[in-house]
Amino acid sequence: MSFFALALIGATIVVSSFLSGVFGLAGGMVLLGVLLVFLDVAAGMVLFSVIQFFANAWRAVQWWGFVRWRIFWLYCLGAAMAFVAMRLIAFIPDKALVYFLLGLMPFLVELIPVWARPNIEWRGVPFVTGVLTTIVQFLTGVGGLFLDVFFQKSTLDRKTTLATKAVTQTASHVLRASYFVSFGSIGDAIAFWPLMAAIALAIGGTALAPYVIERMSDHGFRQWTRAIILIISGIYLLRSGWLFWQR
Repeated sequence: MSFFALALIGATIVVSSFLSGVFGLAGGMVLLGVLLVFLDVAAGMVLFSVIQFFANAWRAVQWWGFVRWRIFWLYCLGAAMAFVAMRLIAFIPDKALVYFLLGLMPFLVELIPVWARPNIEWRGVPFVTGVLTTIVQFLTGVGGLFLDVFFQKSTLDRKTTLATKAVTQTASHVLRASYFVSFGSIGDAIAFWPLMAAIALAIGGTALAPYVIERMSDHGFRQWTRAIILIISGIYLLRSGWLFWQR
C-alpha cells in the first residue's frame, strides 16, 4: 500500500473516530467507505471492526456512568442470535452492494414515520434492535444509523444515548469481526504495526469528542447528525452506481 493510501486511511480514522465520538454514528460510514477503496470486503470489514471496537470502547469508558445496562444485555442477546443465523447463511456482500446499502439506508430510515419508530426503552425492543441491527451490520458494515432509529423517540439525553450506543456497538464490532474472520479470507491484508497505529489514531480522534459534546445542545446534536449522514449517503450511492456500471 502506498504512503498516500496509508496517510489517507490514517486521517480518515482520526476524523471518523471524532465524528462517531460526537454523534454516535456517521464516522463508521466514512471510515468503511475509505477502507473498501483499498481492501476487499472481508479484510475491510475486519479492519473496520477492530478500529471501531477501540473507538467505541474508549467512548464507552468516557461516558460509563450514563450507560443503560438493561438495554445493553437485551441487545447482546438479540445480536448473538442474529450472528448464529447469519453464519448459517454465510453471505458476504460485494463492494458495490455494500456502498449501495450504505447510501440507501439513511433514506430508507427517513421514510419511516416518526410515529412508527419504536422506542429503545419499551419492553422487548432492545432484543429486537440487537437482532435487526446485527443483520444490517453484516450486510452494510455499519449499523449505527439503523440503531439510532430506536433511540429517537426515547427520553434519553445525548450523553446517555452516546454511552448506551457505544457499549452496544462495541459488542457488535466483536461479532462482525468474528463473522468475517470465520470465512478465513483475510490473508495478510492486515499487518500488526499498521493496525496498532490505526487503533492509536482511533482512540486519539475519540478523545477529542467530549470537548465538542459539552458545547452542543441536544437540538444541534440531532440537526448536525442528520445533515452529515445524508451528504455521505449521497456520495456512496454515486460510488455504488459507478461500481455497478463498471461491471
